[in-house]
Amino acid sequence: MWQTIGQPKALALLERSLQTGELAHAYLIVGAPHIGKMTLASDLAKAVNCQGKESPCGECQSCRRIADGKHADITIISLNSAKGSGETKSRVEISIDDIRELQHSASLPPYEGKCKVFIIDGAEYLSTEAANCLLKTIEEPPPHIMILLLTAEESQLLSTVVSRCQRIELKPISSEETERVLIESHGVDSDRAKLLARLSQGCLGWALRVSIDDSYLAQRNQRLAEMFSILSAGWEERFSCAAKLGNERKSAEETIKLWLVWWRDVMLTKCGCKHTTNIDYISKLEKWAQVLSLLEIRNFIDSLRQSLNQIAVNANLRLIFEILMLNMPKKEGALGNTTLPTPVSQ
Repeated sequence: MWQTIGQPKALALLERSLQTGELAHAYLIVGAPHIGKMTLASDLAKAVNCQGKESPCGECQSCRRIADGKHADITIISLNSAKGSGETKSRVEISIDDIRELQHSASLPPYEGKCKVFIIDGAEYLSTEAANCLLKTIEEPPPHIMILLLTAEESQLLSTVVSRCQRIELKPISSEETERVLIESHGVDSDRAKLLARLSQGCLGWALRVSIDDSYLAQRNQRLAEMFSILSAGWEERFSCAAKLGNERKSAEETIKLWLVWWRDVMLTKCGCKHTTNIDYISKLEKWAQVLSLLEIRNFIDSLRQSLNQIAVNANLRLIFEILMLNMPKKEGALGNTTLPTPVSQ
């Protein structure tokens, strides 16, 4: 039984290949973070090693061992892969040594299953040397192996690697489908499920993770509250905020992405569209849509998008936020004090 949800085209392709015995030896699974790439990779690993009548059955010893992460023939390589006992620094790339280990393991026959499956999670982090080394294995694969490359950034992969893999793209699923799964399969309260379904932007894995951890929603409320205060702040306070927000790259990127979703909602509300993401802030969206002109909203959305592009090329974070402070619409005292919405209970 496939655990992958909301990806009928991908599953139809793989089921047909399983039935005809024409599976590729290398697949490139592309999709946004938390959209289900690892779930599909695990499903495929079960399918090619399944001992049941219908693959993947999910019940046989092989399927259960893969689900538990204990199968000897399934290897996951990522930035978080186990390293040598003396190595404690977090890694920034998947090295050529990782791929050499893969090649050595691939040269040996399967130990307990039918097929060795190597899952490279975050294939965009392969170093150039590692990618070229992997290319040799993909071009001349040993028998009984399968390589699954998972990536959210396909453009960062070597074109020669991409061209030698069968590509499977995972699409965002509808908010209605996400909401249904949260309620029916995971017992999430309907109001909370509706909010998470909108915030997930089609990534079911993200919604499932946040459904059991309130920390993201608390952080989101805090970041939005900071943005509301900036909207009505003077220039000195704005530049003080820029210094604070421009300290850490990952946090800066997350903040700008959150702001971008918010301002898109303001634009949609301004245009009379009701299908917004931040549905727990409807009244505030309506107020800001009334106060701001469509041109102000659109111009600042453009500034946010440019900022993300600048972060991607390692521009100075503080300067990025200072420019955003200058471009953000300034409505001093327009809405008075801002308050957070009542949290949606689980």
